Amino acid sequence: MAPLSLQSTHKLVSGYEIPVVGFGVYQTPPDITEKMTLKALETGYRHVDSAKHYANEVECAEAIRKSGIDRSKIFYTTKIPITHMSYEKAKEAIEASLADAAGISYIDLVLLHAPYGGKEGRLGAWRALVEAQKTGKIRSIGVSNYGIHHLNELEEYIDSGAGGQISVGQYEIHPWCAREDIVDWLTKRNVVVEAYSPLVRATRMKEPILQSLAKKYNKTPAQILLRWSLQKGYVPLPKSVTDSRIIENTQVFDFDLSQEDMDNLNTGEHSPVCWDPARDSRL
Repeated sequence: MAPLSLQSTHKLVSGYEIPVVGFGVYQTPPDITEKMTLKALETGYRHVDSAKHYANEVECAEAIRKSGIDRSKIFYTTKIPITHMSYEKAKEAIEASLADAAGISYIDLVLLHAPYGGKEGRLGAWRALVEAQKTGKIRSIGVSNYGIHHLNELEEYIDSGAGGQISVGQYEIHPWCAREDIVDWLTKRNVVVEAYSPLVRATRMKEPILQSLAKKYNKTPAQILLRWSLQKGYVPLPKSVTDSRIIENTQVFDFDLSQEDMDNLNTGEHSPVCWDPARDSRL
């Protein structure tokens, strides 16, 4: 693969570019979100991943505005919450997110956060995204936590004339939750795969394989995990509220994991550390 840097991007089917690493703000308290996001932008991140559910959209937008970086150089994402998975409710959520982002003009990517709301709700929410995208206030749209059956349902709806294109699919992905079936579905359609919780919420840092690779490459276990994600072609979304770790998570472009080591990180486990709507048979 071509050498990557923090400034590298992937091309979305919408025509826009998405930076290869994002700064996640899940569970980052609103009162420190602006400060931490500014630190990330100063460090070199150009991609911020928020959500209506996180209750820190205003602070993210304010950090982007205050950064002094040209707006076109920063990629900002938010998500429609599961409480708003219908046409009318999704429209309300989009307008609220746009209001919270008023100081930065537009939103680069809006995702449906999870496949709740039943079929009618899911498809209605997608229709709201497509309409908002046509206004130009939202540039790209996609989904998060959708299972294969949800993706097939949406693809059929799109093909029936509903319009829109899935630019991004965001999931918990790491060596203990690889989701190869979903990744295969997405990549066959040129959908960019984002990986949230790429550091497994620090629950696997003492795994022998990670400790061994960290020693071999003179890197931290977190850096090994982020490099795995990058070499898979994903867009990892590490989060941190610690300055040193925000910086550490960018220092993953000066080494390559060998194919043997990548293979050794194929654990075969399905052990998510977050929710797992993609495999919830009730949805």
